[in-house]
Amino acid sequence: MTTGAALRVAAAVARRPRLWPTAVRQWRRTTPTGWWKHRPFLPVPSGPYLRFRLVTQYGSADHRIEPADVMNYLAWCRRHDHPA
Repeated sequence: MTTGAALRVAAAVARRPRLWPTAVRQWRRTTPTGWWKHRPFLPVPSGPYLRFRLVTQYGSADHRIEPADVMNYLAWCRRHDHPA
């Protein structure tokens, strides 16, 4: 994910406070354990996981991440997730 894509997604999430708890929950779930031990030393999903999500969503790992699709995914998670 490019910095620009991450900023576009973050801006889209920022405009939807109702999705903030879901976004944080999904971010925590997709952040690898021990993320601080591996490059890029940031709490972000692993490259293989992002490639998998891009291929299953768009059919190609090279497709640009669409903020609207991330918002739809988070809304789906919000509807179907039952936090413990």
